[in-house]
Amino acid sequence: MKRFDQINMIPFIDIMLVLLAIVLTTATFVSQGLIEVNLPTAEQVSEPPEDEEPLEIAIDAQNQLFLAGELVTLEQLAEKLGTQAKPETLIVLRIDKAAVFEHFVKLIDLLKAKELSNLSIQAQQEP
Repeated sequence: MKRFDQINMIPFIDIMLVLLAIVLTTATFVSQGLIEVNLPTAEQVSEPPEDEEPLEIAIDAQNQLFLAGELVTLEQLAEKLGTQAKPETLIVLRIDKAAVFEHFVKLIDLLKAKELSNLSIQAQQEP
């Protein structure tokens, strides 16, 4: 019986390279703001004021949370809001209409806990 002394590392390296390519591709889409959010429709839609730079928070159809186009967890969002947002900061919420309502409620609860109440919920105009 032949003894097995070594491990072939080539398949492992191939898998790691594929995973690296996937991560880099995903990071490129996130950084370019290509996050697809299918907004709900409403009759009364207005644009946020142009004089201030809003902080954008999005939840996509897969219930992933994004802060300024960057994928984050709820805990990371809480941490970043503590450093980036002041009570007067305008926060624009872009929530996909297929997202689970529970995620929206958790987001609003977090914003209340951080005393951030200057909110704008983005929707698209009904045709």
